[in-house]
Amino acid sequence: MKSLSETWFADGYIDFESKKYSLLAYLQQINRYFNENKLYPQLGDLIFHYNNLVSFRDNKQYLQQQFPKRLTAVNLERLQLLYEQIVSDDELMKELESIIQFAMFRMNNAIKDGTEIYDFVEDSLRISPVGLIPLDSQEGYFFLCDGRQQETLVYEYRLSIFERHDEKYRGIHTEYLESYAKDLVHSCEHIKTTLIKKRKKLPNPAVYRVDTKLAFPVNETLLPVAKRSLVKYIANHAA
Repeated sequence: MKSLSETWFADGYIDFESKKYSLLAYLQQINRYFNENKLYPQLGDLIFHYNNLVSFRDNKQYLQQQFPKRLTAVNLERLQLLYEQIVSDDELMKELESIIQFAMFRMNNAIKDGTEIYDFVEDSLRISPVGLIPLDSQEGYFFLCDGRQQETLVYEYRLSIFERHDEKYRGIHTEYLESYAKDLVHSCEHIKTTLIKKRKKLPNPAVYRVDTKLAFPVNETLLPVAKRSLVKYIANHAA
């Protein structure tokens, strides 16, 4: 997918019509993926750009704190200089404000479309423990399957906690391991036993089953939503 640059709204000649064209072409691609129920990385990229616009609009003094870390120091400095330039140029400021206002409105609508799909996928998921869960559930395995696939996908996971802007966030790192045919032989309990025998580093792992009766693209939608849902599930049941 052809993406917007991190500072697309301020790159080159600041002209409403040209920026509008670039934005609409970008959103057209986003909508094409959403129509196929493909959320990532499109939804994350869209939210990134929306947050950039909010940060720039509100106050340049908050750029360093608000802009995501993938924005380089060079781009941050450029945006700060641009902000200082446009506050002294009424015409330029009006043009940029029109671009930002239009872009935020359109992006917000697209984000709503994406989050509706996300919520629909999340609501369809069922998460359940496989056997007994140990007191330490910060790492283990989860089994992923949907209504279309004939396989159970096995992932190893590890939870982490990181702080950002005085808040704590839970993250999850996953690694695909292997797949098993969905049949009477390869039950979740059988797969768990096999993993414990094969992978000695986790002798008593936490294991979860994440499944849905519906069919979604795995890498673009089902897996990302399942990972976030599993983080919330573990956090809620550990509280």
